[in-house]
Formats: sequence, structure tokens, C-alpha cells
Amino acid sequence: MAKSFGRDLSRRERQIMDAIYRSGQATASEVLEALPDPPSYSAVRALLRVLENKGHVSHRKQGARYVYVPVQPRNRAARSALAQVVQTFFDGSVEKAVASLVSGADRSLSDEELDRLAELIRDAKAREAQS
Repeated sequence: MAKSFGRDLSRRERQIMDAIYRSGQATASEVLEALPDPPSYSAVRALLRVLENKGHVSHRKQGARYVYVPVQPRNRAARSALAQVVQTFFDGSVEKAVASLVSGADRSLSDEELDRLAELIRDAKAREAQS
């Protein structure tokens, strides 16, 4: 099983994983259709084999086709990828990462989103106080 989702994936491999996660499972043809500026069919097949060797996908035979499924649930893979981003770009600081997201000029947060973030912070403080 993959230990760090984002760390050992190329851009194209991440695109393929995203395509598989969106549908829950996919054949090489379905992945090919979902990719922006797609490579050849044989390149997609080769990349799926690489992803399988890295432990990110597995396959089952369905008739004459292989159907690929993610090994990790999407939310677990997302946590792993996010942890890598926080480590790489924010020196491991969750505070810096959240501050960057909250203060980003490209999108403002709604009152509901801000309330939910405040609730998550309160919950984290309560958990910390209990431990």
C-alpha cells in the first residue's frame, strides 16, 4: 500500500489517479478519455502498471479488460498528499498552510465556511485539552 500518496507520483500519474477516484474504478480506455491532453493508449496502460507496482491501484479482469481501482480510499490518499504539501511548502506547519488558504486572494470564504472552520478549531482545542 502506498505510504505517501503524492510524493512518488508524476503529474500524469496524479491525473490518472484523479480519474480513477472520480469514478471509483476505470479501464485504461476510460482513463484515456478522462485525461487532459491524453498520451497514447499504450502509455496509459504502462502508467497504470507503474501505479500498480507503486501500490496505488490494483486491477481485476472483467472480460477482456482490466478494471483498475484505487488501493487507498480517496480521503486517506488526500490526507497523505496534504501532509506532504504541508511538509514541503509550509515547513510542516499546519498553521501556515491554513493561513495561506484562508488569506488567499483568489477566493473569499463564506460565513458558513468560516463558522465551520471556527468549529473545527474549537473541536481541535477540546481534543488537545483532553490529551
